[in-house]
Amino acid sequence: MKQNLVELPGLSVTLDRLVYAPELPAPPDRPHSFVYFISIHNGSDRTVTIQRRKWVVTNSRNEVIAIEGDGVVGEFPVLKPGEKFSYNSRHILDTPRAIAEGSYQGVDEEGVRVVVRIPTFEMVVPEGGGKTMRA
Repeated sequence: MKQNLVELPGLSVTLDRLVYAPELPAPPDRPHSFVYFISIHNGSDRTVTIQRRKWVVTNSRNEVIAIEGDGVVGEFPVLKPGEKFSYNSRHILDTPRAIAEGSYQGVDEEGVRVVVRIPTFEMVVPEGGGKTMRA
């Protein structure tokens, strides 16, 4: 029987920064590159291992792309109480606007499967296509 995922009080995610980065290499059919900087904070009283990630990106044509996989940027972070894991990665888009949301899944030290939501954020190519940052 599959165990349900639970939200662990104190486990949270922050979007620390979002940067439109047109200078990064991207395929011609997906020219818009956004680099996001994220931190996973363990404010709970349990050690948590992050095992999976899931992103849902909805573009301006209302097309939904789901991206799932093991780990986070090739790692399986183990977060003791009070620790955080920070990283950056990117989304490459085929439209000048999209909304991203998602979650990380893991397991705590008692074997309970946990989930933490990634806050929803919007990626918009700036007027003129220049580099922008959002904190």
